[in-house]
Amino acid sequence: MPRRRLEASDNKYSRGVVAVAAGSSRFPGASILAVGGARRGNAGYVKFLSRDSKLVDLVVTNFPDVVPIASLEKERVDVLVVGPGGSRLPVIPLDLPIVLDGEMIKFAATPQFKKRKAYSVITPHEGELKYLGGNYLAKLSEVGREKTALQIADKFDVIVVLKGNKTVIAKPGGKFKVDRIGGPELATAGSGDLLAGLIGSMLASSATDPFDLVCDAVDIHSRAGQSAATRFKSVTAVEIMESLARV
Repeated sequence: MPRRRLEASDNKYSRGVVAVAAGSSRFPGASILAVGGARRGNAGYVKFLSRDSKLVDLVVTNFPDVVPIASLEKERVDVLVVGPGGSRLPVIPLDLPIVLDGEMIKFAATPQFKKRKAYSVITPHEGELKYLGGNYLAKLSEVGREKTALQIADKFDVIVVLKGNKTVIAKPGGKFKVDRIGGPELATAGSGDLLAGLIGSMLASSATDPFDLVCDAVDIHSRAGQSAATRFKSVTAVEIMESLARV
């Protein structure tokens, strides 16, 4: 599916502002990948949220168009991405749409999360289901990926992207989609970081139904992997990131 069509009257703000909190001392490259994904989702303004000067230098050196910020205070942000590469935020605004990845997925299982007034997206692979409790990993073998994703969506009131072979995107109320494009080339370290950033950017760039936008982002990510696989015998997240500009 295509990204939002740009209008002649668009400016960097009308195209959407996405903030990405990604990377850590253990996984610094995740900051590059998540921000790299966000740069290809059609948002007009990408901000990198971090107080780590080494990560900020890494991101800005690679992407001089990205603006570093130390906090969300007084910052315009339409969508926040947090979690790729072990990034954490102690406080997440209740009225800001969010994409949760990695360990930050556990925020969806907290009492504070239930107070949220904006939509939320979580992007677990099977190993990250542990952050939700409820033994969802066991449920995968009992009821299958589609039903498990739907159960998670209903319980936590989120759009869930259950990554893996035939990624499942589900929303509360029983609606889901299965990705039939992505192949094993996506099974590489950092691929999920890219996807989280891409999802956040696409959500920030359009007022279309969030579920449809998340489905489109998964589609684009899978097509980028497919494109990379035609050019490289061994695909890494870097090749997928570069391919996002071509699909």
